[in-house]
Amino acid sequence: MKNLFLSVCTAAVLVSCGAMGGSSASKVGKAQPSLAGTKWALADNVKGKIPTLNIEGEKISGNAGCNNYFGTAAMDTSTGNFAAGQLGSTRMACDNMSVEKNFMDMMGKANKYVVTGNVLELYKDNLLLLKFNKAE
Repeated sequence: MKNLFLSVCTAAVLVSCGAMGGSSASKVGKAQPSLAGTKWALADNVKGKIPTLNIEGEKISGNAGCNNYFGTAAMDTSTGNFAAGQLGSTRMACDNMSVEKNFMDMMGKANKYVVTGNVLELYKDNLLLLKFNKAE
């Protein structure tokens, strides 16, 4: 379990460092397209089920790697601000609970979003937390 946790953390740090040098980081805090009616899948390879993010208006839902989750999201397209709130989930126990815990923690900390083509990035200020690919 410790190795899985360390792997996920290391991957998140590497993705963060790589993304900050790219053009996405320069878009943080700028106008972004609406996320209403979109579905996303986590871009990182994780053991088990891939976490997802579904956005319908001001409601979010998806799978965090084991459990289904739900909550609210406030998004401002003019500034790229993002805030997930009132997060709740089902309570099954799975092998990859550390992946789920990290995913939910990062969802709660995200305060900015950037969309570049079919990629959604969630940031805490200028630090990349989560990267998603558009899902059908």
